[in-house]
Amino acid sequence: MMNTQLRTSASDTATRRAGRITAWDDSKGYGFVTPHDGGARAFVHIKAFQQVTRRPLDGDLISYATRVDGKGRVNAVDVRFAGQRAIAPKAPRSPARHRAPVRIPRTAIAVAFLAVAVALMLMGIAPALLTMVYLVMSAVSYIAYVLDKDAAGKRRRQRIPESTLLALDTFGGWPGGLIAQQQMRHKTVKASFQTGFWVSVATNLLGVAALWYSGVAGRLSELVIG
Repeated sequence: MMNTQLRTSASDTATRRAGRITAWDDSKGYGFVTPHDGGARAFVHIKAFQQVTRRPLDGDLISYATRVDGKGRVNAVDVRFAGQRAIAPKAPRSPARHRAPVRIPRTAIAVAFLAVAVALMLMGIAPALLTMVYLVMSAVSYIAYVLDKDAAGKRRRQRIPESTLLALDTFGGWPGGLIAQQQMRHKTVKASFQTGFWVSVATNLLGVAALWYSGVAGRLSELVIG
């Protein structure tokens, strides 16, 4: 009976159901929805909402369609909060305008910053240690974002905590974090994380400026590198 129900929902995504969100994990952006009319609960992701006017909460009443993925799991799609109007389908775009423009040129900002850091090091203006820290930490931060994105895509429970990502960015990894955010499309729509990220960038730049102008960075560079 369960297999029949799954096959039916796979081909009947237009039929909408009503249910309530349960077991919502806001840090990971997903949970489940239990239908009012009975049947199996469905997995629901924050990206399945037509409009994200606010973060979902346990007990929220939603309407949704269902779809079964390649592994036979029931997923909620085209999700709307109760009382929310459906979004009219957009007119197809021309091929040249198919992709929406990126609001923040994250990769360009990161590459430009690292290029300036390397240039200042080669000209003997900036301590070599600062540039090396930025390059190494950027690589570490980039890898961390990629691993977290992979874990999120595979719905693993073992994720890299956001606090760890922000700590890496604060200690000089933010250029690598910017590149990974744009390439992986990861953490770019979560407002709380983006706020924390830009705070970490500002904290890093202020801290580095203080170390540089006080001469501490230069003395550390001579001590470590020679």
